[in-house]
Amino acid sequence: MNAIVAITKDWGIGRDGSLLVRNKADMARFARLTTGGIVIMGRLTLESFPGAKPLKNRRNIVLSHDDGLVVDGAEVVSGTGELLRLLEHKDQSRIWVIGGESVYRQLLPYCDRVYLTLNETLLPADARFPELDKDPEWKVAKREAGGITADGVSFEFVTYERVSEGNAPSSK
Repeated sequence: MNAIVAITKDWGIGRDGSLLVRNKADMARFARLTTGGIVIMGRLTLESFPGAKPLKNRRNIVLSHDDGLVVDGAEVVSGTGELLRLLEHKDQSRIWVIGGESVYRQLLPYCDRVYLTLNETLLPADARFPELDKDPEWKVAKREAGGITADGVSFEFVTYERVSEGNAPSSK
């Protein structure tokens, strides 16, 4: 399983339900990597999409505590155990955790890779991603040049890998 996220220098990911930095290259990379795969998100992340509709060309799964939640075009699961059973025999490299903060924190232990866009800026945030640089379970595997957003924010793409794959909790 993978996580994909855009952060600021202090690991901020959002404020008031919106991304912190508008970054077309990040969005293109997100689409390229996740299209054809399975995306897992929380309800608030789903609601942040245009029309609050699931992403096209992907299997959308919403992780929610609301047992009565019904989303046209997406599956809703109520807990990590149910989610892991649903994904047990799927290609883990095609599964993407896409947010928000609580879903990242819940599922990061099951991820082997994190595809991160590091926006070189500091902005007020009310949602954050766990600081992988401070976690001995994670190491930087690759850095790729990004560019500069239309608003003048420099960014790079950083891929983190779990130090020892298979350390994630068992899904059984």
